Amino acid sequence: MSTRSKTIPTWLFFSLAANGLLLLAIAWVLQREYQWSVPSPASHSTVTTGLAYPTPSPLPPELGPRHQLNYQQWVALLEKEAEVIADQKPENLSILIGDSLSLWFPSELLPKERSWLNQGISGETSAGLMNRLELLDKTQPEVIFVMIGINDLIRGVKDKTILANQQLIVRYLQQVHPQAKIVVQSILPHSTDKVAWEGRDRLLTIPNSRIRELNQQIKAIAQDEGIIYLDLYPLFADTDGNLQTELSTDGLHLNPQGYVVWRNALLVLTQLLLEPAAKE
Repeated sequence: MSTRSKTIPTWLFFSLAANGLLLLAIAWVLQREYQWSVPSPASHSTVTTGLAYPTPSPLPPELGPRHQLNYQQWVALLEKEAEVIADQKPENLSILIGDSLSLWFPSELLPKERSWLNQGISGETSAGLMNRLELLDKTQPEVIFVMIGINDLIRGVKDKTILANQQLIVRYLQQVHPQAKIVVQSILPHSTDKVAWEGRDRLLTIPNSRIRELNQQIKAIAQDEGIIYLDLYPLFADTDGNLQTELSTDGLHLNPQGYVVWRNALLVLTQLLLEPAAKE
């Protein structure tokens, strides 16, 4: 057991108990009608500060020219963006790191009163993420949100390897960013036989029961390392444990309504965890 976990019991309390509050908050949001409408942004906005909450467009977020980049070009672009943030030193910096689920998070939906740096890459794996964490070394985030793992599963990576990489990612972030709160988010389910994603056949070889079991082990790593585990799975799952089709574009990726659910989870988390600390 990590000694770090013994020094911040409130983090562990949050990881074990606050998801009940998140469920209540999101249930309230889902009962509302989605009446808003805003145009899709022309390009992906990396940093967002103090934005209001317009409702997302019915179309997937536009990434501009980014979808034409190869992996190394994408990493180089993210490195430049991280360097800009490191120089600017914005207050209340939060960083999203992960794959396309993080990448496509609409900037206008990210919780306001915070600065955001999005370091997601489409198709990213846990090994790829681990190898580029040093790009963030000079930044000074208050919180880092990690979501990674679904592409590992799609590529046939063993659970043992995924978990080992998750732990290495967490430990690296703790060492380099000791002032930051690290939030590891659960892997989301897919929509099984309702998946329309182009890699459907590969995705259907991964039962959601395996994802749930893997999430339990990721949660155990978070508890052992003394960081926050944010269980998003139940917020997106239907009664059968599959991704709700009304929250997805293709059974794997999220639509605007799905990002509203995720946004509210982040909003509740930041209000419960970060704002009280700022008042002390």
